Amino acid sequence: MLGRLNHVAIAVPDLAEGIRIYRDVLGAKVSAPQAEPAHGVTVVFVELPNTKIELLEPLGDASPIKGFLDKNPSGGIHHVCYEVADIIAARDRLKAEGARILGDGEPKIGAHGKPVLFLHPKDFSGTLLELEQA
Repeated sequence: MLGRLNHVAIAVPDLAEGIRIYRDVLGAKVSAPQAEPAHGVTVVFVELPNTKIELLEPLGDASPIKGFLDKNPSGGIHHVCYEVADIIAARDRLKAEGARILGDGEPKIGAHGKPVLFLHPKDFSGTLLELEQA
């Protein structure tokens, strides 16, 4: 069911500082910041030869990233995103296996303009998973 690793997301308390570290210190290509109000975050993507790193900063006080940063003030790995060929078929298979889909269970459009779903970390060895339509 799983395709390629799309990205690893890192929550950061200061997006500008995260950009500086990846661009200036590590020499990576970093996209322009992109606000994603439906997900409560502002994101950038660090482009690597084999995948991407997504840096997430809270967008507003209701952001789910704010709670994560309250517990992890320096930031840290937030989730891992895998591509799937058919997000609805993947969702239905996972639900049949007892996995919990976060939110209302319907895909939302993610930062890449494709449908995404998030899976409860307690069902996946403590890791929040994002599935993205390939």
